[in-house]
Amino acid sequence: MDGRRIMLHYPTMRDIPTYALYGEIDSDRLHDWLHWETIQSRSSLHDYAIAAHRHEYLFQVLYLAGGSGTALLDGTRFALTPDTVVVVPALSVHSYQFSPDVAGKVVTLLEKDVRALELAFEAPAIIRLGTAGIAAALDRLIEEADRPLARHDIAMRAHISLLLVALHRSTRLQSRRAAPADPARLHANTFRWLVDRNFRQTRRIADYARDMGISQTHLHRICRETLGASPLAIIERRIALEARRQLMFSTLSIKQIAAGLGYDDPPYFSRVITRVLGQPPSALRHRGAALTVAAPPRSAPIA
Repeated sequence: MDGRRIMLHYPTMRDIPTYALYGEIDSDRLHDWLHWETIQSRSSLHDYAIAAHRHEYLFQVLYLAGGSGTALLDGTRFALTPDTVVVVPALSVHSYQFSPDVAGKVVTLLEKDVRALELAFEAPAIIRLGTAGIAAALDRLIEEADRPLARHDIAMRAHISLLLVALHRSTRLQSRRAAPADPARLHANTFRWLVDRNFRQTRRIADYARDMGISQTHLHRICRETLGASPLAIIERRIALEARRQLMFSTLSIKQIAAGLGYDDPPYFSRVITRVLGQPPSALRHRGAALTVAAPPRSAPIA
């Protein structure tokens, strides 16, 4: 039944797993513009049923070319038929059920890249009209990602922009969106955007609450209810993500990385990273060295 509202009873967002890609809590992938895969390749690993989950920093576009299925997006169920596009912004709780003959692809972008182009979606969307243009934009984006040539970064930014424009134009052909944006999620997205911009400069919750024009108490409540963690935990996770990248894929010393992330005390930085990531900086540095030696090149990966 298309568009039917399902009441979800989650005491807190802790009950919804947060993944990089579905089923992947951690990943040794390098970081680039996007990841793409067929719907068949991942859903077949899970008996064609993708349980409810969310992505904290990722924006996904699913294009169903064949077969059928259903999508549950923030509590609303939608039937999926060929030539349907599903847009899933970061933080949206989503699940899928597909038929075994499903065909299509899923492209995953970093939410920050989408927001930098000022073409973000604040709520998930189901698109059924104008999808041929979206499919063509997806194909061109994937082709550039898989076969990078000169000025690759410029080309990728251009192809991502064209895809997002195609998505927005198609949503205007429709009178119905998958789900309205709620104020708490808008605040949560704003907080995450501010953290992404300012995490190197400040960890003070008061600074973020001031910039958002809300109280610290309200910010704590939004983060607990929408993100399943305290504001400080969200900030530290963002810091840890950047620290992990630099430890594994840069030649900076641990002390230099700590200083660049606002930690004048390297032992304290080490304790924070160990608590958040479950490994000390030295272990992450060792993993990065092993990957550099052993890992084959990968095409267009993402965190």
